[in-house]
Amino acid sequence: MPKAADVAATPGLRSSALSDDLSFLLARANAIALAAGNAALSEHGLKARSYSVLVLASGDARPSQRELAEFLRLDPSQVVSLVDELQSRRLVERQPDPADRRANVVVATAAGRALVAAAGEAARAAEERVHADLSTDDRETLARLLRALAFPGE
Repeated sequence: MPKAADVAATPGLRSSALSDDLSFLLARANAIALAAGNAALSEHGLKARSYSVLVLASGDARPSQRELAEFLRLDPSQVVSLVDELQSRRLVERQPDPADRRANVVVATAAGRALVAAAGEAARAAEERVHADLSTDDRETLARLLRALAFPGE
């Protein structure tokens, strides 16, 4: 991943038509944040996707794999692999869904919840570094705008 100084050294690219393309800017910002998050989570044996599944499994929602796939915008087969890996590490377990006996919900174990707490600190520190140039007001505005895009109509 190029450092900020590397990008500054290529002003021709920064001033290209892509610098006004919102989709490109979102994708580039996501790539930068994802790389920082994955680096921070690696010390806990996680990546952003597995961490996301573990966070959601640690909450009260008790999501099914299908719900995880829809919410995270991942192919269901990717979620199966993520849950399998987390389950092999005894961080989550599949439990019968009381509302639908044909489905399972994904629930974090005590070890999974403890890992979420520790990894969450690393993830938040990485986020702070990525967003260091933004004021608190700008971060709140960015979060509000991204929520509007991620969850339209809410």
